[in-house]
Amino acid sequence: MNNYQAAVIGGGPGGYIAAIRCAQQGLRTVLIEKEELGGTCLNRGCIPTKTLLYSSDLFYDIQNCKSLGIEIKGDIDFKYKKIAKRKDKVVKQLRSGVEALVTGHGVELVRGEAAFTGPHSLKAGEEEYTAEKIILASGSTPALIPIPGADHENVLNSDDVLGLEECPESVAIIGGGVIGVEFATLFANLGKKVTIIEMMPSILYGMDSDICSLMTTLLAEKNIDIHVNAAVCEIKNGSEVIFEKDSQLCQVSSEQVILAVGRKPNTASLNLKAAGVRCNEKGYIETDAHMQTNVPGIYAIGDITGTIQLAHTATAQGIIAAGHCAGLDRTMDYSAVPGCIYTTPEIASVGLTEEKASAAGEPVKTGYFDISGNGRCLAVNCSSGFVKIICHANTEQVIGCHIIAPHATEMIGEAALAIQNKLTITQLANTIHAHPTVSESIMEAAHDVHGMCCHKL
Repeated sequence: MNNYQAAVIGGGPGGYIAAIRCAQQGLRTVLIEKEELGGTCLNRGCIPTKTLLYSSDLFYDIQNCKSLGIEIKGDIDFKYKKIAKRKDKVVKQLRSGVEALVTGHGVELVRGEAAFTGPHSLKAGEEEYTAEKIILASGSTPALIPIPGADHENVLNSDDVLGLEECPESVAIIGGGVIGVEFATLFANLGKKVTIIEMMPSILYGMDSDICSLMTTLLAEKNIDIHVNAAVCEIKNGSEVIFEKDSQLCQVSSEQVILAVGRKPNTASLNLKAAGVRCNEKGYIETDAHMQTNVPGIYAIGDITGTIQLAHTATAQGIIAAGHCAGLDRTMDYSAVPGCIYTTPEIASVGLTEEKASAAGEPVKTGYFDISGNGRCLAVNCSSGFVKIICHANTEQVIGCHIIAPHATEMIGEAALAIQNKLTITQLANTIHAHPTVSESIMEAAHDVHGMCCHKL
């Protein structure tokens, strides 16, 4: 009886949600997962990283609390093995919760590696499965850059870093994107020597330029060395990074080298050829707005689509795909997908930056509010950051918001809601925000578009 109306391959944040939604919509559903439920996000990404960062942030705050009137007697230290053990406990608890949700919604859970045997048939282990609709959600793995020494056992990818039980005394991080900057924050907060080597003109390249600039300054204040426009040539002995910068060869030595250079899709084991599913030149599966591939009835969601590789993107895609499996006609909209970075202070962004809007020929108006004028920010000992809001110059619809501030990742949902529902800057400005909160800065930035911010000269 291995015949289903819907089959989902991969139990990450896209796959398990897609399976639950299919079951909620009355489809007999099977979810096939070869490893742990929760995927990269829960097991080797978002959750373990943020759990480690919370401990490191707390350690840093305790060490720097004298200005807050708190005196610590004696030395302050940390036990990284205990920090890592707590991280594992959080992951395990959430993973068991996901399994309870999946089975509790009536989804049949199968452990095994699935591969196509035809457009509507799969094999996992020794069993054969057929399904009218199939949703692929097999995720991604850390990419390996093609340079000498990158495969040395002392060179770690993001999975390896999250598996550490001892804290290295120094790290050289190749890649200054989201993953690299979060790892830099983690180890710098624990008092370790950190170097970031980034080939682009700035860290967090592609984000709002003011955010990139300010975060560079804030990381430097934590004694993090940052090299941009730096092309790595070689990694020697797993500890020496040779890179070219300004036409000169430079070298950084560290106890551990970390590769934080992006991810690649997990499609090799799916036997896509047997189903006729097409990939693009980079190996990502192409889909339409319903997340359907070139083969009717076969869908792809999450990192394997090569769109925005974030857990909440995968979840949204999974809901769209599951809906289409049940006959619904919603389509995927990428205009309001928020991105979050868990530095100190946090960074959050949604919609267009000023640079991207200008490149697209969009006339814009911008509002800006520095958090040094926000009472709540000063109360929690943070004076560096801002909120920037961008609206279309003619319609005044909100098209972008970029925040670097305490709790930025919690606030960005308001801006995402505004963009998703085509709200105007006036509607956002006229919304009463509670005081004292960091979120007032969104209202202030919205007022600033018209030069009517009362807390700014």
